[in-house]
Amino acid sequence: MENDRELDPSRWLSEYGDILYRFALGRVRNPQTAEDLVQDTFLAAMKGSESFSGRAKESTWLIGILKHKIIDHFRKHNRMFLTEDLELKEQDPQTFLDRKGNWTLGQSAWITQPEKAYELKEFWKHLNACLGKLSERHRQVYVLRELQDQDAEEICEALEISPSNLWVTLHRARLQLKECLIQKGLGTLTRE
Repeated sequence: MENDRELDPSRWLSEYGDILYRFALGRVRNPQTAEDLVQDTFLAAMKGSESFSGRAKESTWLIGILKHKIIDHFRKHNRMFLTEDLELKEQDPQTFLDRKGNWTLGQSAWITQPEKAYELKEFWKHLNACLGKLSERHRQVYVLRELQDQDAEEICEALEISPSNLWVTLHRARLQLKECLIQKGLGTLTRE
């Protein structure tokens, strides 16, 4: 299929730079790393411009490249951590369960009406702040699974972890985020 629009890398920075930077920053939480990933994305796109078939929008194609750069970043960064961060500042998950194993945390409007929470900029501001409090590993797993919608096998491969480690880490990240969001007033903690 012929490209409907010829690729013009000279306009990528002005047209897509901010979008790509915000996308990367939301995932890696480091401005310098986000800038580097966007630059790497532009370089990879220029080198692989022949792979652009024109079936997707140029911005979608660039974001796809950026997603792969982010996964590569996590994979590379993960190699620096040979052991799991066990010094977690979290509560024992059993404190959130009653004797029968049921959750003791009450649900609030942001949980029962997620479509409303999604639209609230306040929610995203608080979620990003809470993501920043997670350990690097927990944040990586949560971002890849929940925000980038990567499948478990891809995440395990990228981070070089076992499936059971993935699910435990994701569970702990969710608990920490839930607790943080509750502390920020986006839910209530009720005990039976």
